[in-house]
Amino acid sequence: MGNRERALNRTERLFALVLLLQNRPNMSSRDLAEHFEVSRRTIFRDLRALGESGVPLTYGEEGGYEILEGYQLPPLMLSGRQAAMLLVGADFMKLQADASLRKEASEVAMKIRSVLPKHAREYMDRLTDRTVLDPYWLHEETADASGRWYELSEAIAQRRSIVMSYYVESRKELTRRKVNPLGLVYYVDHWNLVAYDHLRSDIRNFLIENIREMFVLSERFLPPEGFRLQEYVRARGKRPERTVIRFAAHLYHRARRMLPARIEEERRAGNFVEVTIHFENLAYLARYLLRFGAGIEVLQPPALRKQMHELAMELAAIYG
Repeated sequence: MGNRERALNRTERLFALVLLLQNRPNMSSRDLAEHFEVSRRTIFRDLRALGESGVPLTYGEEGGYEILEGYQLPPLMLSGRQAAMLLVGADFMKLQADASLRKEASEVAMKIRSVLPKHAREYMDRLTDRTVLDPYWLHEETADASGRWYELSEAIAQRRSIVMSYYVESRKELTRRKVNPLGLVYYVDHWNLVAYDHLRSDIRNFLIENIREMFVLSERFLPPEGFRLQEYVRARGKRPERTVIRFAAHLYHRARRMLPARIEEERRAGNFVEVTIHFENLAYLARYLLRFGAGIEVLQPPALRKQMHELAMELAAIYG
């Protein structure tokens, strides 16, 4: 049994190795060994096995292994668990406000289902009938927003600048911006565009929902030297203001999973939990925290307390 498990693990690793080199070429033997948590000797054996099986491996000019362009893996068969994961993921995409994403997600789900054998389709049908995601969410169909995520993703991939009309909520002002789109980031319930803003001569974040109009230009751009989206997202949590929020303990289990920032400190005191995060857009955070009602209190910074107070007074004026 042990030999069979080892053989199966190696088969899976060889398959994963092909996928990895197709998606991330020019990886060294050391990189590959660290990725799969095996020795370099094992990686050399795996590479030799792939070469002997007909996979066109080569050593790239940049000093790493790669697979010659044009090589295709044979059609894949999905396990029931893998198909379930993909279909549930497609259902999550159907919750997006962008109508084009919902349409594409539905088509992807149909294609996945069509390649499954009958017993797997029946299994997925039973699972689908018994799985409900966000039953109370209704999407407003707006032609202006449809396709925006897809247009932005294409502009990012093709490195094309865009011109957009962007609503700045803090100033209640519609501005016109030319930006170089660098990446998309999803935070709990909204999409952010990370882009170089020509108006501010800096990299800024834009809520996609606040883009009123946009046009993709034929003009191409080069990203800032050394820019990495993942590193930028991790680093930006260190620059915004330190924010301390006190949650009622009975709310905190749910709130902890929904906070749109990394928790840096957590302190329990009686019936409350005090949490420290860093966040840049205080206007967004104030509206976000309002969902927890009287179950929270912002302790720091004063600017966020002021925004929470103003929102509460606006609500009191409506319902008072």
